[in-house]
Amino acid sequence: MTAPRTVLLAAPRSFCAGVERAIEIVELALAQRGAPVYVRKQIVHNTHVVAELEARGAIFVSELDAVPDGACVVFAAHGVSPTVRRDASARGLDVIDATCPLVAKVHHEARRYAARGDTVILIGHSGHEEVQGTVGEAPDSMVLVESEADVATVEVVDPQRVSYLTQTTLSVTETDRIIAALRQRFPRLRGPASEDICYATSNRQSALADIAGRSQLVLVLGSQNSSNSRRLAELAADAGAVSHLIEDVDQIDPSWLDGVTVVGLTAGASAPPHLVSEVVEYLQTLGPVVVEENPVVIEDISFSLPLSVREPGVTRLHVGGLLLDTT
Repeated sequence: MTAPRTVLLAAPRSFCAGVERAIEIVELALAQRGAPVYVRKQIVHNTHVVAELEARGAIFVSELDAVPDGACVVFAAHGVSPTVRRDASARGLDVIDATCPLVAKVHHEARRYAARGDTVILIGHSGHEEVQGTVGEAPDSMVLVESEADVATVEVVDPQRVSYLTQTTLSVTETDRIIAALRQRFPRLRGPASEDICYATSNRQSALADIAGRSQLVLVLGSQNSSNSRRLAELAADAGAVSHLIEDVDQIDPSWLDGVTVVGLTAGASAPPHLVSEVVEYLQTLGPVVVEENPVVIEDISFSLPLSVREPGVTRLHVGGLLLDTT
């Protein structure tokens, strides 16, 4: 008899509170205003989420000029620049802001640091929507750093007045190295009171680190444009496991499983939980499987909805992955 294959499930995994909130905002906008509802950029970086919302009547656009005057538009979870907000207001668009509150925190810090006269060094990935929105808060005061090597070439107005911020979905380890290099070059460097890398990114990286060293193969569910999902795949590879970032079960190559007795499995913060279940079900068709849950931390974070979609007398809370209505 074939020995069971072990599947190590990282926990937490999949949706975070900011992603759940953003998806619910689009769903409520469709229910309250009717289709179509326009969404600037992808509401979150996952093709399955986007496809499901498109089927309900959401229309995803790259820029506001594709939104008809006076229509309802949702700003994605990654945030937007003040310029985008002004353009929407000037056109009389019905704006619903689904920016993750943790991204909004970084925007607030960018404005505050720039206002006190600092050069603000933003650690992040060029071209990412979150970075574009943050840089837009203080474009004349901000410098983007993508790697430890970039630190040596950073130019600032006054080395005594330098602060840093980070994209919320970065590698914790890599970001710590960049911050250390910045502190070495700018001893007076100042930063946020609490780290900008969001709790969900940190938790999912810690959870994967807990199983990656025991896994021969690690499967990470998430889209290629999902920064936090890509970091998970990189972390698994750094731990010595064969690592693949996949959209869903259909992208699994059966040859990856040849001789593999321990599979690590996780999902990025924007990947739906059902994708994980489908991978487990697929592995069970190949032979006996023992599934082990490996909880590192229990997430109990919840974010309130914007007033523009909040139903009178009802507060929606996300607790333990469940959507609860309380009056």
